[in-house]
Amino acid sequence: MSDVATATRARPGELFDLTGKVAIVTGSTKGIGKAIAERLAEHGAKVAISSRKAAAVEAVAAEINARHQGQAIGVPANISSKDDLQRLVDETRKAFGKVDILVCNAASNPYYGPMSGISDEAFRKILDNNIVSNNWLINMVAPEMKERHDGSIIIISSIGGLRGTPVIGVYAISKAADMQMARNLAQELSPSNIRVNCIAPGLVKTDFARALWDTPEAERRSSSGNPLRRLGEPDDIAGAAVFLAGKAGAWMTGQTIVIDGGSTS
Repeated sequence: MSDVATATRARPGELFDLTGKVAIVTGSTKGIGKAIAERLAEHGAKVAISSRKAAAVEAVAAEINARHQGQAIGVPANISSKDDLQRLVDETRKAFGKVDILVCNAASNPYYGPMSGISDEAFRKILDNNIVSNNWLINMVAPEMKERHDGSIIIISSIGGLRGTPVIGVYAISKAADMQMARNLAQELSPSNIRVNCIAPGLVKTDFARALWDTPEAERRSSSGNPLRRLGEPDDIAGAAVFLAGKAGAWMTGQTIVIDGGSTS
């Protein structure tokens, strides 16, 4: 092996070591967001836990700190409020000094049915919460990442953004837009060594998707269409976030990682 290759090769364990990194994870009191926050902390990152409800935020931060002392804070924030999101960023910097990793996980879908029946209010809410709020947060943390010439931004999208649907159409539009946002921002931010990627999960067993799996029959029906014949678990997604956050994902940007048990294969 050449001297150059030896010098640049990661040390054992370094590819997934997040020691010294600071992450914000929205929607991180349950489901995919909580699993991502827990695994980031497990790999050494300090983590800001956030969702709307203060009690839930504090509870998850306490759980993480019980295992990894001093590595989590809780900051309640509503993604529909730009002021709340700015406070989330400010409180994270106050506690930990910086933001290295941003995981835009929180999203909403208040409507289930054909697009012909959705109200203008619900349509706008989905687009605001699932696209505009992500852009707000990214623009809040990108300047400091540019200064350090390093950062990882991860947007949790969905396979709904890859195919048509008769019942969650606007949600799917928002998730397709998140993929395009990652491609656009990768072009803008990559010269500053900031990576922007999406993860597109299939159906994962979370409260957000409970209506699709909350009975044995529903779970069998929902999982029968993918080659692995099971629904996803939050940890199935968390591993990809750790990969993208660390040195292992250092040469990946503008991409969407699909994790769906093979449903879209």
